[in-house]
Amino acid sequence: MAEHISAEKLAEIGKQEYEKLQTKLAAGELSPKDRMAIPQQVMPSGEPLIRARQMTEVALGYTKEQAIVEANRCLQCKNQPCVSGCPVNVPIPQFIEQVAKGEFKKAVDIIKTTNLLPAICGRVCPQEKQCQGQCTVGKIYKSAEKAVSIGRLERFVADYERNNNLTTAPAVAPSTGKKVAIIGSGPAGLTVAADTRRAGHDVTVFEAFHKEGGVMVYGIPEFRLPKSIVANEVENLKKMGVHFETNFLVGRTYTLEQLLKEKGFDAAFVGTGAGLPKFLGIPGENLIGVVSANEYLTRANLMKAYMADKADTPTYMAKTVCVSGGGNVAMDAARMAYRLGAEKVYILYRRTRDELPARREEVEHAEEEGVEFKFLESPVEIIGDETGHVKAVKLVSFELGEPDASGRRRPVKIEGSEHELPCDALIVALGNGSNPLMVKTTPGLNADEKGHIIVDEKQLTSHAKVWAGGDIVLGAATVILAMGEGRKAAAAINEYLAK
Repeated sequence: MAEHISAEKLAEIGKQEYEKLQTKLAAGELSPKDRMAIPQQVMPSGEPLIRARQMTEVALGYTKEQAIVEANRCLQCKNQPCVSGCPVNVPIPQFIEQVAKGEFKKAVDIIKTTNLLPAICGRVCPQEKQCQGQCTVGKIYKSAEKAVSIGRLERFVADYERNNNLTTAPAVAPSTGKKVAIIGSGPAGLTVAADTRRAGHDVTVFEAFHKEGGVMVYGIPEFRLPKSIVANEVENLKKMGVHFETNFLVGRTYTLEQLLKEKGFDAAFVGTGAGLPKFLGIPGENLIGVVSANEYLTRANLMKAYMADKADTPTYMAKTVCVSGGGNVAMDAARMAYRLGAEKVYILYRRTRDELPARREEVEHAEEEGVEFKFLESPVEIIGDETGHVKAVKLVSFELGEPDASGRRRPVKIEGSEHELPCDALIVALGNGSNPLMVKTTPGLNADEKGHIIVDEKQLTSHAKVWAGGDIVLGAATVILAMGEGRKAAAAINEYLAK
């Protein structure tokens, strides 16, 4: 775990590096060797033990000087490998070139040619596995962590635009008279809404919850993605003329067929996500104090359970919390537990640190805040007290064997290793499945055995007027992957409606 450096200290270091950079630039163009010598800029963050009890954003963003210094690390490769690593093909070298010059508005406008949600993607996308994973600088250093910090630069210019009231809405083509229904207002749905609206169609987004934003609102905590940013992006779509209907559960309020046949929609996109939580299937899961990460985070994020003085949202208060899982959702749940009053939080993961699917930054932030990782351990039973509340979890230890289908080494149970860990809550963060409502209520809409809607290469489903994308197709994925599917679907819908 890296030593925490204060935001003030990082800002001062950034200024010093900026001054050195300006001196070199004044002497002439930077050579690739000069660029490789520029130190990577560290993202400022809040003091760990203070922020662990607050909902304010943890990562504080680059200063202007840090952004310019970091952008000048880019080698401006002609083959642009970073672009191929981006699911929506953001013109990365071009926007970074503008950041290096201090032209921040030009930079964000370049990003928005393919991605209308840069403030969100810059915060929550796994850049180290995508664009930064292909970065030449990172490959020279043999580490994606040393790559140009593309996501942090994306966040910086998006925040700069918003904070300086420079946001401009994309141009909308003349009306086509065609109507498009978007089911779900998560990242896939918002992307389709933007791209189909830009083509001149009348677009309506139907959202089951009372707030727009899907998983970005109910799943990702405020301390990682402030809800005001999501609301701002939704407001930008409204300014473009996109309509939103909240508290509207397609499949119950109206079926998809009714929207198409009775309400006159010419095409529909299903982006309802994967909201059906998976459980462990072990004894004791019905005890009081066992909850899915999905419900736990929804109560805290969407229903503001952390605001006990203002929100009347019931949540299970616990002092010692265990979280089963190793992904970003597990990190979010563990860190949220501290913010809801827990005194000790454990993450139980049956592999080692090297196999953790969560982003390294999220793991480091969790450790800084006091979360303790118990690797090579997994629950086999939840033990309750005489009142039916959780009092401990029985764990079994593992060792790693040969790689499985995922490429990760398979955990092998160690016989006789059972032991108990006292706790009063267990949060299960093992991923989500697909809600079957849409498939059950829409004749001709086919899904696979896991409930994922089946689509072709253009995201078209078995229903002639319905496209789908995001987690309802992929299973639990990432914001940017969902957006990538949304872009493909929108292009196909626009092509279909142009006939």
